[in-house]
Amino acid sequence: MIKKTTHIQDSLKLLGAIPTIELPVPEFLYIATENARCPKAEIFIKEGDYVKLGQKIGVRHAAFFDQPIQATCSGTFVGYEKHYHRSGKLVNFMKFQNDFKDTWDESIHERTQEEIDALTKEDMIEIVKNCASVGLGGSSFPTYIKMQTTHPIDQILINGIECEPYINADHRTMLEDSEKLIEGIMYLQKAFMCHKALICIKSKYKDIDLALTELLKHYPDSGISVCKVKNYYPQGWEVNMIKEATGIKVETGKLPSEYGIMDFNVSTVVGIQEAIRYNMPVYQRRVTVTGDGIKVPSNFVVRVGTPAKYLIDACGGYTDDTNKVFILGGPMMGASLPSNDCILTKTVTSIIVLNERKYREEPCIRCGSCVMSCPVGLKPVEIMNTMRSMPVDKEKVKFLNPLKCIECGLCTYSCTSNIPVTDYVKRAKVIARLK
Repeated sequence: MIKKTTHIQDSLKLLGAIPTIELPVPEFLYIATENARCPKAEIFIKEGDYVKLGQKIGVRHAAFFDQPIQATCSGTFVGYEKHYHRSGKLVNFMKFQNDFKDTWDESIHERTQEEIDALTKEDMIEIVKNCASVGLGGSSFPTYIKMQTTHPIDQILINGIECEPYINADHRTMLEDSEKLIEGIMYLQKAFMCHKALICIKSKYKDIDLALTELLKHYPDSGISVCKVKNYYPQGWEVNMIKEATGIKVETGKLPSEYGIMDFNVSTVVGIQEAIRYNMPVYQRRVTVTGDGIKVPSNFVVRVGTPAKYLIDACGGYTDDTNKVFILGGPMMGASLPSNDCILTKTVTSIIVLNERKYREEPCIRCGSCVMSCPVGLKPVEIMNTMRSMPVDKEKVKFLNPLKCIECGLCTYSCTSNIPVTDYVKRAKVIARLK
């Protein structure tokens, strides 16, 4: 019987119980000059220059914002190399030779509590902007733009749901950086003059619930509490999280702020805490390295700019010599790369290495599983068939509204014929954006 798919098999989720290992910083680190949101960059240093950890070394330019680029080690700028980015594209990276001294840039300094208490919302936005804080759950959307809302905020939701299989980075963050998380939430409460804040987690994560509930006993008047939501995919999608936690349905085309809600990923909040307390950019992060293609799946704290191969070697290498599939991010929404020649950017939550399996694509049997499973109510099979018909009917593509797609991957996962339906929908989104 065909039915709606809401649960994804995850045999390695127990990795969330394994403490994080802080890896030594490698000899060479790499910083992308561009990313998915910023196609251009202006670089302030030249080959041979010495840089300090946290130093502003350039700025990326996007259509409506700029994003500072900071060094993630102290050492020498060697030159440029091309490597794979988390977007799946081959892009230019700046190569730095680490001097292993971690000499901090003069801009990095701890603010006193009195200084923090005196900060206005505008001050905090400027700090977050200068520290290049972005959505660390994978969105990479600039945090300062989100904070610029003029809508009154009644409640702040912190997304710790981490609903994709395999990933455990936020799980470990909530257990190991819980005090930073609470402090960061308090800064956001101050910025938005909002007392109520909910840390949203899946109800099955008893360890996180216990740890955060015990910690919050030391902050009895904080207005912060743990909100347990259902255990399904894609519960971490902000629209589903908000509906489950508050009962409010955010309509397509609307922002949560229009409903009095502001939501952030847990790792993003820790990054905000470090920016406001220390004026520090995100120079390192937690990363899950897992999959049946490596020997010892692990959770690591690593520097931004670390090569993926360095982490794979730290896991004991590959299980065997069979071909591997490399995914940066989650298996449902991450980018599949042709090799391990990829670099960790600040929004990479995981590296998944799987043994390659051959799947035979069968003809569509019109079972409807993709339609029933789509969380935004699209008809993926119709979009796919429209894209397969040549020439493509652009008006029909737009009528089917593929831009609503959140690229959760459920249509492909639920397909009984092994058709990569999501790929067709992604291509339809490109056509739908054409004027």
